[in-house]
Amino acid sequence: MNTILTSGHLVIVRDSFAEKLLDLAKEALAADEVIPYLGPGLLELNCVEPPVPHTPEVVAAALNARAPAPSRIRTNMWSVAQFIEQRRHRRTLQAWMTDIFAAPVGPTPFHAWLARLPLSLIIDSWYDSAMRTALVETGRTDVVEIQGVTRSNEIGNIWTKTYDLSGRELDPRLGAKTVLYSPHGSITPAQNFLVADSDYVEVLSEIDIQTPIPDAVKERRITRGFFFVGCRFNDQMLRTYARQIMKRSRGPYCTVMDAETLTRNEARFLAASGITVIDMPLSQAAARLVGTGTAAG
Repeated sequence: MNTILTSGHLVIVRDSFAEKLLDLAKEALAADEVIPYLGPGLLELNCVEPPVPHTPEVVAAALNARAPAPSRIRTNMWSVAQFIEQRRHRRTLQAWMTDIFAAPVGPTPFHAWLARLPLSLIIDSWYDSAMRTALVETGRTDVVEIQGVTRSNEIGNIWTKTYDLSGRELDPRLGAKTVLYSPHGSITPAQNFLVADSDYVEVLSEIDIQTPIPDAVKERRITRGFFFVGCRFNDQMLRTYARQIMKRSRGPYCTVMDAETLTRNEARFLAASGITVIDMPLSQAAARLVGTGTAAG
């Protein structure tokens, strides 16, 4: 069967149906009708072992190697980061995260392809700066990046900071053709990381009423859908952010994922959010979108 409707009303498309939906997603991206929502899985397009962590679990392991955490939280990135912040200091956590993500990550052809599209909004949900680098390499000057920042380092009611592609901080009210939104922060340009449980306490208490979401994101999503690529939703934090960033958007919604590996919570989230699963290997999907035989760089 090319299309599967599960008991939880999750739609999964395969084979020729998956190819057709992917082609429609490509057309929608080129027309600025959907917003790409990028996850850390894209790092595996360039190599089997990326130079920086490509899952929260790998970050947890890297932090745990520097400061062993209790076994019950050892695989949870947010909890291990909180343990380090409490036992050491916020500056220690930030320094270690900077070290963990210090290796340069080159953009894939998929990143480069996105960077050349007339997109109003790109969501980058991981700490590497591959998408930013791809935008820099185009020479574009009509792009700003809005990054989530931890409130522990700030004074006042600050949820985000805005930068141009040279790394200069900007007035958040300045407009741009393309907004790159990194809700959890990024290694570049200022080592902003939302990673510890405490970083999210105030964010999660306000996110239902959308306070931490930048106005530019709220405005640009209204008439658009979302295309999730390289993402997993196997943690409540990841599902919460995706749900809130999607809120009040028009749709449609689809994601490229291996349907056989979906957890029960992922399947429930995707079904409840109306996100259609394109059941196809990420490398194959990226290559089809870019129009090449391979998506690796």
